[in-house]
Order: sequence, then C-alpha cells, then structure tokens
Amino acid sequence: MKPMTAKELRGKSIKELVNLRKETKKKLFEMRMKNAVRALKETHLIKIAKRNIARINTVLKEKLTQWK
Repeated sequence: MKPMTAKELRGKSIKELVNLRKETKKKLFEMRMKNAVRALKETHLIKIAKRNIARINTVLKEKLTQWK
C-alpha cells in the first residue's frame, strides 16, 4: 500500500472514491487483526491506510459540497 495524493484522488468520481474507501477500510481491518495476533510484519502500513482514508474522506467532502 502506498500513500495516495489528493491530486490523484480528485481525478476520481464519487463512486470510485466510495469504493476505494470501502476497500481501504477492509484492508485496514485485516491489518489490525493481523497486528493483534502479531502476524503483521509491516506495521507502518496501518498508519498509511488511516491517512489514505482521511484523504479520501476529505476529497469526498469537497466533491459533495461542490455538487450541491
């Protein structure tokens, strides 16, 4: 998982962003479960996933306020 930029997220549609957020949240949940049983080697990916979700939420909010 790599950090996403707001620039690349702004190029996506609202449906794509919602699906991407859902997918990223699912991955974050899986990483948290692995981390709980000490099976996750790359724990820094949890932080990256959280930030990606926050960026997606920010861009979604921007798009929804422009859409109204």
